[in-house]
Amino acid sequence: MSRLDSFIRRLAAQRDILNAIVELVNGTEGPVLEFGLGNGRTYDHLRELFPERRIIAFDREVRSYSSSTPPADNMVTGDIRESGQNFVGIGAALAHADIGTGHDDIDAVTLTWLPQLMVGVLAKDGIAVSGLPLDRPELQPLALPAGVKEGRYFLYRRK
Repeated sequence: MSRLDSFIRRLAAQRDILNAIVELVNGTEGPVLEFGLGNGRTYDHLRELFPERRIIAFDREVRSYSSSTPPADNMVTGDIRESGQNFVGIGAALAHADIGTGHDDIDAVTLTWLPQLMVGVLAKDGIAVSGLPLDRPELQPLALPAGVKEGRYFLYRRK
């Protein structure tokens, strides 16, 4: 599969999962956290799905389109590994992380801290959506929506 096709399938999986979990998320109080703002596409989609929720975005620096940039009080800049720790215990209803690079060595380092961070920021029954697998006993894997291939994107509920 070409890298373009792989990218398209990954983004379609991300969208399909986010669309499918709205009711799960709406059953839990708390903000939505977006780890990896990038150009703001997913943040913009999250605003449509959860218009009444506080959505806090994290990235090394702001590079998003102006129309897809959170207000300053909901934008956290800096190394996500460090800045995210300030939000452990916030009780998020949803935490989404699309910070994989596709480079196995870099992603292996991210996987040494991302699963713990996701567990730490989520409320009980909160939902974790990630482009990388989150292997933690506190996270129960959930079935993916029809059409999303196993291993393309990952979905969990915080126990």
